[in-house]
Amino acid sequence: MFRHSIRTLVVGLCTLTAASQAATAVALAVPGYHHQATYATTQTLHSQTLDDLMTAMKGEAFAHAVYNLFGTQADSQAYPAVGELFRNTARTELSEHLHEAATLAGAVGSNADNLRAAINGETYEHQVMYRGFADQARKDGDIEAADLFAEIAMDEGRHRDAYRAALAVVTTGQGAVPAPPKADMVSVPAGLPKVRAARTRADLDTAMHGEALAHAKYMLFAARAQETGNPALARLFEGTAKVELHEHFAGEAVLAGLVGTTKDNLSKAIAGEHNEATVLYPGFAERAAAVGDTAAASYFRDTAADEAKHAAAFEQALNQLH
Repeated sequence: MFRHSIRTLVVGLCTLTAASQAATAVALAVPGYHHQATYATTQTLHSQTLDDLMTAMKGEAFAHAVYNLFGTQADSQAYPAVGELFRNTARTELSEHLHEAATLAGAVGSNADNLRAAINGETYEHQVMYRGFADQARKDGDIEAADLFAEIAMDEGRHRDAYRAALAVVTTGQGAVPAPPKADMVSVPAGLPKVRAARTRADLDTAMHGEALAHAKYMLFAARAQETGNPALARLFEGTAKVELHEHFAGEAVLAGLVGTTKDNLSKAIAGEHNEATVLYPGFAERAAAVGDTAAASYFRDTAADEAKHAAAFEQALNQLH
């Protein structure tokens, strides 16, 4: 898993987390991984523990997205075993690590709560974040990035409007949930960054982390909608999640030069996993234990152990490359 800073892009999810702390039960499952819905009474967690769980969710979502791209690159270089290693690790990051952190944080609520959180997040992205990124990139001469940011801002506005319409259906029982959007699949080959300014590179990093998290949380929201008997809403969340990952994240990854050679990708993965295993998660565990959040402390320790195994597996794969 990688840890990177992210701006206030996840305000919607943070709002939902706070609301969900008061809920008596939440259900979390990732479609496609065949999890049983997990219902648990959410205990009140220390604010620092909640912040650390949110950081974990951001990092695990990003790792899932990146490792799938690294897997595709390994396949293209005739390293199928490495590709499968990346994909298997990506599944663990999403369906185990992120899922467990979301359960502890109470990050999924009712369909209405989930839609409100999504509306808040998409509104921020549409009105503030991506428009600001576009203006900055244009001033810095990164025109291709500016155009992409402006295009994504428009997409997020459409997502917000669809979620608003869905919320009206959920709360009134009248009308129909909008059809899901269709993603324009973007291929991400290995390549150098296509932007010049440090500010644009930083904005791309923030944006990619946000899109990866949006994909993950919308899949969680889709699972909640499905299990509560609202397949149309589940389809809307799933379709939007695909846009966030396969179109927005992927387009940003191309400009950022996120994917390198398989050797370089393995080296980056090793460094990230080692940091998670030896620094980040142990620190989170220590803080959680100190304030009595024992379940969260256990999660952080277990995840640190997993990340150490991931680092070792990636290192072995790197050593075996010819």
